[in-house]
Amino acid sequence: MSHVSAESDVPVYDLIGVGFGPSNLALAIAVAERNAGVAQQNVTNALFLERQKSFGWHRGMLIDDATMQVSFLKDLVTLRNPTSDFGFLSYLQDRGRLIDFVNHKNLFPLRIEFHDYLEWAAARVRDVVHYGQEVVSVRPVEQDGVVAYLDVETRSATGESTVRRARNVVLGTGLRPKLPDGITISERIWHNRDLLTNVAKLRESKATPKRFVVVGAGQSAAEAVAYLHRTFADAEVCAVFSRYGYSPADDSSFANRIFDPAAVDEYYVAPDQVKQMMMNYHANTNYAVVDGELIEDLYRRVYQEKVLGTQRLRMLNVSRVANVVDGPDGVRVTVESLIRGLETELQADAVVYSTGYRSGDPTEMLGDLGTKCLRDDQGRIAVSRDYRLFTKSDVDCGIYVQGSTEHTHGITSSLLSNVAIRAGEILESVVGRTPARVPMQGAYAS
Repeated sequence: MSHVSAESDVPVYDLIGVGFGPSNLALAIAVAERNAGVAQQNVTNALFLERQKSFGWHRGMLIDDATMQVSFLKDLVTLRNPTSDFGFLSYLQDRGRLIDFVNHKNLFPLRIEFHDYLEWAAARVRDVVHYGQEVVSVRPVEQDGVVAYLDVETRSATGESTVRRARNVVLGTGLRPKLPDGITISERIWHNRDLLTNVAKLRESKATPKRFVVVGAGQSAAEAVAYLHRTFADAEVCAVFSRYGYSPADDSSFANRIFDPAAVDEYYVAPDQVKQMMMNYHANTNYAVVDGELIEDLYRRVYQEKVLGTQRLRMLNVSRVANVVDGPDGVRVTVESLIRGLETELQADAVVYSTGYRSGDPTEMLGDLGTKCLRDDQGRIAVSRDYRLFTKSDVDCGIYVQGSTEHTHGITSSLLSNVAIRAGEILESVVGRTPARVPMQGAYAS
């Protein structure tokens, strides 16, 4: 543990964000908007550190016809500040498409368009972001017997190490691909996160794929099935899932209230059994469900192929992948029927696992400091309503998390639906804990 005297002149950031996906991007915007409206001695000195060389969000799933599952109004700022010029409508105006979008009469933009919006917004706050910086450790800095600051160490692509100090850190490192036990990503075994990247490599190799196997029953799985089926006109696409068929997402008006900011307040104070009940009731708003239009499109394709007698799209329902053997000439996939127990052997050019994501433990990068973060009786991190980790009394700095809070804050923990409001709540908490002072030279100097 580092120690620092009260007279230390080391520049200190009020806030360092680890990771720069949509959540911390929304926070950076909230900081910029606040700083534009306060006196100099009250500005929030913030810096964001991102491992990628530039902004990117699920690039491997930016399929050209895939749409967002949330309204454009749930962008980075609008629910927090409807008058902000960082909103999606301001982006459309800047791109010259506002009238065209209005005439489109659609609340759900193309995913690739929304990604362009995120890049547009990220470019406007690039002065507070350092890309190509992988955070390797977050270390406590003690002053007068308490942990007053955190030293955030990063490593660049060239191996150069840099340490920056903060009063508060916001961990927004995103989700990790989830794969079945024993499955390892390879040249022929993919997670849907890398779908477009791997398809591009396949095309570069001049290979002529004959069969793909897609595992999963959610939106990403259905999108992967549809994309591969239309992209490789001579290849068979086999969808494997344990359900009888794809289940439609519940996006009805009353059910959507589970994504409201007020629902977070209610979820946070609810007893554990009520939390679980709410998750069970409303899982079909987000988990392992598919947009109705996409379901209809896939069914139409299956039926059309039956009529034409050339079936390339196969639905292996009520089934599971029992075994996968990755070899030099392809992947041998054993699919087992859950009803009859019969097995089908498939030789595939690639297997795509659309099996979702999982939240990592945000305390892993905290090292010894992680032992000072409190946990509930089930071993989960204890998080306050303002997304700050509960810690032992000798920790005075703030450790905030964006994500990994589904057990405390509900279904919107890792979703875009509440990103604007969450950013505002975290910033309000940070500002409330930060004493007024004369800012260091160069508000965002490294």
